Amino acid sequence: MSQPSALHTPLCDLLGCRYPIVQTAMGWVADARLVAATCNAGGFAFLAGATIEPSQLEDEILKVKSMTTRPFGINFHMFQPNAAQVIDLAIAHGLRAVSYGRGPDKAVIRRFKDAGVLCMPTVGAVKHAVKAVELGADIVTIQGSEGGGHTGSVPTSILLPQVLDAVKVPVVAAGGFFDGRGLAMALAAGAVGIAMGTRFLMSKESPVPPQTLDRYVAVRDPAHIRVSSVMDGLPQRMIDNDFLSRLEQASPLRRVWLSLQSARRWQQHTGMSTGQMLSVASRALREDGAAVAQTLMAANAPMLIQRSMVEGHPDEGVLPSGQAAAAIAQLDSCETIIQHIVTAAVERLNGVRQFTETGVPA
Repeated sequence: MSQPSALHTPLCDLLGCRYPIVQTAMGWVADARLVAATCNAGGFAFLAGATIEPSQLEDEILKVKSMTTRPFGINFHMFQPNAAQVIDLAIAHGLRAVSYGRGPDKAVIRRFKDAGVLCMPTVGAVKHAVKAVELGADIVTIQGSEGGGHTGSVPTSILLPQVLDAVKVPVVAAGGFFDGRGLAMALAAGAVGIAMGTRFLMSKESPVPPQTLDRYVAVRDPAHIRVSSVMDGLPQRMIDNDFLSRLEQASPLRRVWLSLQSARRWQQHTGMSTGQMLSVASRALREDGAAVAQTLMAANAPMLIQRSMVEGHPDEGVLPSGQAAAAIAQLDSCETIIQHIVTAAVERLNGVRQFTETGVPA
């Protein structure tokens, strides 16, 4: 397959990638194979450090290194039990960048900077972008409301220019991107690149089981990829399915039991005995049932995602997704995805240039 036309921005220099396209660190999805495939195709990718077992984390980093010589990064949350391990491994293995939400303080960010690891947080509001830069972020990824998983209420078309006006570091746009036209729009607005999750989730190298991927490909209406707060009290964008509807319609206590029923390894992961579960259920009835249910759902959310995204039971778990899934009709390789995006973006940018110079669109 021929190589796409050149498209180089400051992001490529910072991250060491050929094209200004970033694969986000989707939990249970961004594994070594997908990360390596994205990097080998010319993009930059983040390993999902938040959902990899601590005992397997270093092996997964080494696995990426065995499959690509290109730079890559890792994602983590400061609240995860092994956050210190992720930080140490990112530095020890000389990863190019780390991504995160709010969490790392100046001391942690200084450790990364001293080691030459770029800090690239993802934010969904202008004030969070400003705060991230104050703490030392090198690059900021903004995610508009079109994006999957936890999301804000401001669309990318509004959030991107607001953040570009508010900060002086390079800005990457995320939320709703899946093709070359989107990349061209982001670059025209002033971003240095785009970040995509759903587009890479829906790829041939994705570890998501075929029966679950079929659900993503089958979605044709963006309205069926909607936001709900039922999981942990925070808005998350997911593909509508019967399980999500049952959670939303259930009472707080019923919601807890639906959660525990779907997550078969709940007790194994939490160490909670049957007696303890009954005690929690009883307390939910006596006290604030909604609060107790929300707490348990938040703790159990990764298990519900794992049920569909890892174990391949899309009707028994949730399906995090950006609205872009409704515009993706087939699964392509990471190489094909990136090639098509870059080629189309160059064509569109050239078309805009010709239009401004001659008044006639290409």
